[in-house]
Amino acid sequence: MKNIKKGFTLIELMIVVAIIGILAAIAIPKFADLINKSKEGATKGALSAVRSAIQVYYGDNEGWFPADTLDCLTLNAKYIGEIPVAKLPGTGHPDVRTFGVISAVGTAVGDVAGWNYANNTTIAQTWGNFVVSCTHEDIKGRSTTDILSPWSTF
Repeated sequence: MKNIKKGFTLIELMIVVAIIGILAAIAIPKFADLINKSKEGATKGALSAVRSAIQVYYGDNEGWFPADTLDCLTLNAKYIGEIPVAKLPGTGHPDVRTFGVISAVGTAVGDVAGWNYANNTTIAQTWGNFVVSCTHEDIKGRSTTDILSPWSTF
């Protein structure tokens, strides 16, 4: 009787490793893109949550938006627990929860990361707007030059 060795040849193993390498080369960039999409989705969800809290405040206060720096929303977590983190993937901005104030007509949101809130009660067209403070394109390639950032126009 012959002793037959069972196993894979070197060629078969090299083909399997090459196939795994090709699949990894395709999957890794797609995975990185999914992470950025999830961060952008989290930012847009957080934006909606704060806007909803502002609208509830508006309803509770007979048609007045907050005229402060939104501390009234987070006071005792009546409207929202805290201002959420703004995550802006692909822009070079850090993840922050800070925000600035839009106080004049036509003031652009700027490109400083975080949020912007228009609290000037004398400017009806922008009063109460809460937007993302970034002028970079979003993942879908949308950009804008007006007061709203592309991250806010959904």
